[in-house]
Amino acid sequence: MINEIQKRPFVRPLGLWITGILLYSFFPDLFVIGGLLLICLFVFFLLFFCFGREEPVVRYDTRWVWGVLFAFLFVVLAMLVTKANEKKSLYPSSPGVVETLAAQSQYQLVESIDELCLSDTEKSVLATLTLGYKKALSKEVRSKFSVAGVSHILAVSGFHVAVVSGFLSFLLGFLPQDRGSRLVRYLLMMALLWCFVFVTGLAASSVRAGLMLSFYLTGRVLGRDSDRYNTLAAAAFCMLAYNPGYLFDIGFQLSYTAVFFILYLQPRLQRLIKVRNPLIALFWNGITVTVAAQAGVTFLCLYYFGYFSTVFLFVNIPVVFIATLLIPSALLWLLLPGWFPGYVVLQRIVEELMHLLWRIVERFAGIPGASWVFRFDIFSLLAAYGMLLFFLLYVSERKAWLCLAGLFVLFLLLLVRVVERFVA
Repeated sequence: MINEIQKRPFVRPLGLWITGILLYSFFPDLFVIGGLLLICLFVFFLLFFCFGREEPVVRYDTRWVWGVLFAFLFVVLAMLVTKANEKKSLYPSSPGVVETLAAQSQYQLVESIDELCLSDTEKSVLATLTLGYKKALSKEVRSKFSVAGVSHILAVSGFHVAVVSGFLSFLLGFLPQDRGSRLVRYLLMMALLWCFVFVTGLAASSVRAGLMLSFYLTGRVLGRDSDRYNTLAAAAFCMLAYNPGYLFDIGFQLSYTAVFFILYLQPRLQRLIKVRNPLIALFWNGITVTVAAQAGVTFLCLYYFGYFSTVFLFVNIPVVFIATLLIPSALLWLLLPGWFPGYVVLQRIVEELMHLLWRIVERFAGIPGASWVFRFDIFSLLAAYGMLLFFLLYVSERKAWLCLAGLFVLFLLLLVRVVERFVA
């Protein structure tokens, strides 16, 4: 585990930064104590490691001292940024120029959706799906998507950015493969990608996905192999450095948890069955991605929403397939002028795809028993993810005590639920 972390340099600062945010959030008085301890640590460092020493200060056998010093500095800095962000949230200022322009651009595109021959519900879903505009989305519609297990499709996230970037890559595929053309393709991809993030109102989930893809594309154009976990950690660190409050955002938690479990669990699930047929392999890939993401976010959904979808596996595959076609089609229709050839045909395609997507969600959400009511408290949430961590480590390291620890935590969870039912 330590070796895996050492391979990914952004994991350690991310862990320290999250520690600082949590310490200040739950123990704000530690901020003053941390400042005093930091001063004492500097005094100790200067007295014992700088003055009166003839040998070099930075030596291999004193690396742990430097490590502790910088770790402590990082945690205190995270607490300082969190405190500053807390004051900013208590006395909010007017939105900046970038946020205002993003909101205006988003609203102008949303108004164009009114021209489509769709119901008000379908228009609100389409605006949310393509532009991240959720103001017109009712609680009833949100509930249906949650019961069907596809509420993630309503948050502009990695899936949406991946669809848009795949479509852009297809459009730019005519460029030659020489070095200059690759640089032009990279610059166009980056510009258009962040234009999409911009018109979605700079939502936290879309910014996260944009950062991840930007790191990946930059690594490719520089000829570097990018580690997926390091890229994920780098994107999370950049967002939390900008706004530590993102750590407590539901979308941020669900998004990063889902991506992590897709990266870690999906390849292992995919190797369970070797599929040679490309069409069946595509279908199997969709199943493994859905199961991996659902395994990661289920406990968070039980904590925040209190129910679990039993039909998510049957709904996700057709809905994701339709959304993959709908998102680029709708964005292209929004950007094209009305006189463009094929504009009316494209509008008809968008309408039919939207009708089909909403019909599927509505039918599955209406099935009896489509969801189970089951709510977690914070202690059950932490215990459940601890159990899941033990099982995942057992799969990779094959140590019996990890499996026993996971089973023990599972037993405690079940025992607590039985006692709660008995007392109630």
